[in-house]
Amino acid sequence: MVAESAATWIVEWWGTTYDAPHTMMPRETILAVYEQGGDAVVELVERLFAQLADQQEQLRSQQETIASLAVRVNELEDRLAQNSRNSSKPPSSDTTTKPKPKSLRQRSAKKPGGQEGHPGRALSLVENPDRVVLHGLREEEGCEGCGRSLAEAVALGYERRQVVDVPPLLSLEVSEHRAQRKRCPGCGRITTAPFPEEASARGVGYGPRIEALSVYLMSYQLLPYERASELLSDLFGEPVPGAGTLHSALRRCFEGLGETKEAIEEGLIGAKVGHFDETGLRVGGKGMWVHVASTSKLTHYAIHEKRGFEATKEIGILPSFGGIAVHDGLSSYWQYERCAGHALCNAHHLRELTFVEEEHDQEWAGRMKGLLSEIEEAVREEAARGGTHLTPEKVGCFEARYQELIEAGLKANPPPERTGKRGRPKQTKGKNLVDRLDKHREAVLRFMHDLRVPFDNNQAERDLRMVKVRQKISGCFRTIEGAAAFLRIRGYISTVRKQGKNVLAALEGVFRGNPFVPTLQG
Repeated sequence: MVAESAATWIVEWWGTTYDAPHTMMPRETILAVYEQGGDAVVELVERLFAQLADQQEQLRSQQETIASLAVRVNELEDRLAQNSRNSSKPPSSDTTTKPKPKSLRQRSAKKPGGQEGHPGRALSLVENPDRVVLHGLREEEGCEGCGRSLAEAVALGYERRQVVDVPPLLSLEVSEHRAQRKRCPGCGRITTAPFPEEASARGVGYGPRIEALSVYLMSYQLLPYERASELLSDLFGEPVPGAGTLHSALRRCFEGLGETKEAIEEGLIGAKVGHFDETGLRVGGKGMWVHVASTSKLTHYAIHEKRGFEATKEIGILPSFGGIAVHDGLSSYWQYERCAGHALCNAHHLRELTFVEEEHDQEWAGRMKGLLSEIEEAVREEAARGGTHLTPEKVGCFEARYQELIEAGLKANPPPERTGKRGRPKQTKGKNLVDRLDKHREAVLRFMHDLRVPFDNNQAERDLRMVKVRQKISGCFRTIEGAAAFLRIRGYISTVRKQGKNVLAALEGVFRGNPFVPTLQG
């Protein structure tokens, strides 16, 4: 009876039932062992404790797995919740369920349409039109008042109206160049006068204007070879450049911009504030990176297999750059200590704060958005008044509020608990964001202390946008040489536009051996 009671107690203490699937030792077995007594009971208890230890280890492993899966589920939910409004994802990545139309841009006080003082582009009559078409009254058309015939009436003149249009078919102009030849009366050798640059090819070749227009269509308007050729055919008829000739024109333009590229690089290196960014590009079926360095006056693109420090070092602008570098916080940018300072793009921060506020329901993120926008407005108003800095009192107030919100963010996003796995535990998006705002607060608020520094990195992002549009329209580049040619020409065109010059005229200058050289003030 005592043995049976002891066996029952052991089974109950073990926390199992007789028919439970995980019962490794039934009650009958325990009873039989207990009746034997002595070492058998000791061995029984040891086996039971070993089984308990195994089950505790399994429970611990399951708890870790559950915790890991919970983190993974949260990550996937966060990823599904990201869109172009609350992250750095482009609008093209949004699904059919578009995000709520809450733009980060503030509504301006301007009315739609042309603003007061805008010069406008209204057409005006010219004194000497290219063609004059006379319209007389027909015999059956009488007076608009009484209907009487005006056949015998004297004409008083004409009312003028002009229509500006293009001819139905433009024509290509053929210029024949004849170089004089003379025979030397002494040695008898024949000497020929030099031909101009555009007539360097023997026989017949295309001139600098049509080549400039071809490059303009492909590198500025982003047309593929065939569509550019079709447009030229529709405009001029035949003959027009084919794909091979267009490719040759791009190559010649690329080669003619070597010195201009160096001038752009020199100007960027000496700029007081520079914008830096990168984006992916498909080249020959392989993913590569386009790096941009730019200012409001200069643009430079480069293609590289890598995204980070190795690429920027080889490109060569950032290692020598001594101004303030505006970027999105990629780790490789922080390695350049020669810069006078760094400034982070706050447009990225506003989107990330929107995500944390809406998806994680954290109030501090919304208040931080409001604070950054308030500082931006204060800086804009001060700049509009011609000021160069905010007052120390206002700066101190903004910094105190910033610190208060950082503390609230750290409280809402405590460090993650260690799970026993190697390495640092993965942090939430909110924790990563508040840590960045805390660690790099000087770079975040650089625009508040130095009014030359913009609030965001939109300059670089705008300069990269057309590269992505080119890939969307024409697909990937087949060779890295083709990508490099497009990017050099595109950087030249962007620089020309920023400096208020005519793009076609600037491209024509390249083919005439006289490309536009930008001013170096970046």
